[in-house]
Amino acid sequence: MNAPHEIAALGVAQAAGRIARGEMSCVEYARALLEAIARTGDSNAWIHVDAEGLLKAAAVADRKQSARGPLHGVPLAFKDNIDVAGMPTTAGSPALRGHVPQAGSAVAQRLLDAGALALGKTNLHEFALGITNDNAAFGAVRNPHAPDRIAGGSSGGAGAAVAAFAAPAAIGTDTGGSVRIPAALCGVVGFRPSTGRWPTEGIVPISTTRDTPGSIARSVADCALLDAVVTGRAGREAANQGRAAREGARWLQEEPLRGLRLGVPTRHFWTPLDDDTAKAAHAALERLRDAGAEFVRCEVEEVAALTAATGMAIARYETLPALRDYWSRHGLAFDFDALVARIASPDVRHAFEGLGNASAPTLGEYRRAMRELRPALQRAWRRCFESNRIAALVFPTTPLPAARIGAEFVRIAGEPSPVFPAYIRNTEPGTVAGAPGLTIPCGTTSAALPVGLAIDALPGDDDRLLRVGMAIERALGS
Repeated sequence: MNAPHEIAALGVAQAAGRIARGEMSCVEYARALLEAIARTGDSNAWIHVDAEGLLKAAAVADRKQSARGPLHGVPLAFKDNIDVAGMPTTAGSPALRGHVPQAGSAVAQRLLDAGALALGKTNLHEFALGITNDNAAFGAVRNPHAPDRIAGGSSGGAGAAVAAFAAPAAIGTDTGGSVRIPAALCGVVGFRPSTGRWPTEGIVPISTTRDTPGSIARSVADCALLDAVVTGRAGREAANQGRAAREGARWLQEEPLRGLRLGVPTRHFWTPLDDDTAKAAHAALERLRDAGAEFVRCEVEEVAALTAATGMAIARYETLPALRDYWSRHGLAFDFDALVARIASPDVRHAFEGLGNASAPTLGEYRRAMRELRPALQRAWRRCFESNRIAALVFPTTPLPAARIGAEFVRIAGEPSPVFPAYIRNTEPGTVAGAPGLTIPCGTTSAALPVGLAIDALPGDDDRLLRVGMAIERALGS
């Protein structure tokens, strides 16, 4: 007999393997996760859970004997800006309360077609426009490691649910770090694919240029398995290698660490840091060095200036047209003033108001960002990799651990900073460049708060990033 708490702690591949071997029923697994959700309700990670619907779907999956996909019977959580057919999509806002899409997003549908079940919709920073997940409409998400601390955002509910063993994995979205920041602060793994690798149709948008869905799980191998399903490779590999996909991404072999060159971009990504974060990250590099990795000091030229001049100009210019398109595709009437009036969170309302006044980026600023500045950052990113012959950049995912809920300012090395720019400092450059990124737990602070180590690669080099990530995860004992 499987104990419910032991079942809930299974990863994606482990659960799929047990179900495939007949060692656990889909209903048994679904019940264990629903019990975990009830036990961890204080985290406020969820906006919608349909327990009855999940159990019915699990019972149907148990009766299905043929054409089982690589995720058969495994419930997944979805951030509540990602459409799942028949479930509400609120984007964490009263502005979309009552919105129930009848068709799922492309990413959700690919996972469900592979046999996954929809566990529920997770809390987020309203409209995904923030990193604290302090949501005035649905409440703040609490970090499972310290309930007075933020879970990170904007996919904070996803990170908290996975860290609390209430979901084996969750699908979030990442525009400036919104998958990797909560994963790092909650002590789990987060994967942002290269922009365009995963489909964005059916997701409440911020930026058509920068948005991507991504995964939060408790291992890099599970993120690799989900990536293989979304990109269409898991079915082919399962057919070629028996049930390999159900047992983990075995076709994606670890990259040997011995002799692997990893870049350490000291000037922007490593300076300044919270003292405990710096200690944990440097200790992680020492463990990787002991495992044979080679470190190269390097820099991405003008990364701070190019990111600052590019990132927000693109995102802010694209938000309203992208939202209008989403509203139109769902047969909703878009009224900007009415939308702003229904936004509950003051910081998000302020951000939206800035989209409709003289502070909004002009067409000329947007064109310059897209035609000159973003390509310049991408060239600098590639030069750093090619001139230093590195496989990836490594740095702390966030410059500091989770702040207290409600904090508007934090201190890094004694200097005050607003919360938002402090937490996206290291994750945003890669998103502007369109690069893939991972975060892996690498230690804790003296207050037992998780610290994440980020690994960023070249755009399109996702497979190698995941191979490197698995090797780093093993060496760190994460």
